[in-house]
Amino acid sequence: MQVNRLFEIVYLLMEHGCLTAKQLAEKFGVCPRTIYRDIDTLSGAGIPVYANKGKGGGIRLLGEFLLDKTLLTRKEQDEILAALQSLQATHAGEGANVLARLSSMFARQSEPWIDVDFSHWGANDAQKETFTTLKTGILQRQMVRFVYAGANGETTARSVYPVRLCFKNANWYLQGFCTEKNAFRTFKVGRMEQVELTSKRLENPLPPIPPLELAGGQWGEPVKVQLWVSSALAFRVYDEFDRQHIRRQPDGSFLAEVVYPNEDWLISYLLSFGAKAKVISPAWLSQKLADAAQNIVKMYKPV
Repeated sequence: MQVNRLFEIVYLLMEHGCLTAKQLAEKFGVCPRTIYRDIDTLSGAGIPVYANKGKGGGIRLLGEFLLDKTLLTRKEQDEILAALQSLQATHAGEGANVLARLSSMFARQSEPWIDVDFSHWGANDAQKETFTTLKTGILQRQMVRFVYAGANGETTARSVYPVRLCFKNANWYLQGFCTEKNAFRTFKVGRMEQVELTSKRLENPLPPIPPLELAGGQWGEPVKVQLWVSSALAFRVYDEFDRQHIRRQPDGSFLAEVVYPNEDWLISYLLSFGAKAKVISPAWLSQKLADAAQNIVKMYKPV
């Protein structure tokens, strides 16, 4: 308790400049004599804190302490404050409190430069709350329960110890240890409903979490796809493909070479380009797309 109080005293003095022993004593619920003993302890530890008695007096730190006692360069301070702003933007832990304290310690103003909203456009409050619940479960090692819609359309109740939130290919995924499967599984956050935090905490350490691409053997075999895309969809090309995987053609169109897992959603994704994209290879995928397109045409033909 004393160590925490000593740190708080230094922080308060850096923030307010000067405080009386009575003010500090009231803050911590101790007597002024205890505060003076704390000041002696801080002085003995090399912290340049001193007390002036009489009217207008109080306990202060030397004006140069903020700079002289910081073993970080100005650039390193900026990097720390920027990292804390990133943490604060994700609403993780006590980022705001730590940011305020270190900003005061460095005697620097921390200009906000980043804002993170995990939800998609048009998301309601319940969807936004999902990320807060998952974040709490990860940090506090608590089990979460939710209803999950699988790729086949079936819904199942899951109990999972969440470990990591991942952003991959424009989608958020949760990696966690599923108690039903007794193994790590990856869940697409957009398919999770009724997410709730339980009181059950993880007591034993989990095995190392596998990479997202290999998690639980859930992904299909990778497929290298060569795709032609019309210049009319340039915005999608630049939004969805890495620059190193695309080549602009003389007519303004694009050739893209990308690797995808061989799953059912791949056909739906490629069909979303409509007639403004064409699979050049592999041939079997091109045929699969053509079959899917014909089935769509049949469905809309007049009876």
